[in-house]
Amino acid sequence: MTIEQMKNLDVRTVDPAALVDRKTVRIDSRLPREKRVTQYLRQIGNPYCYTDGGVVVKVSFTQCKETINDRLLGCARSM
Repeated sequence: MTIEQMKNLDVRTVDPAALVDRKTVRIDSRLPREKRVTQYLRQIGNPYCYTDGGVVVKVSFTQCKETINDRLLGCARSM
């Protein structure tokens, strides 16, 4: 599967049994960052769509200048 196919996987039609559960991924924290990332990607299979405790998770990103911290701070301020 290509990166584009991974990104575009439809969570409404994907078979959850075909996805890797995040809880099964084991990363050696003693390794350098690059090797930890490689370890994660090899184990998770599709970093854009996986399961977490049986729940299908779909990850996507938008191109914007705000960071997740900026957005969370804005959300907290609006409460």
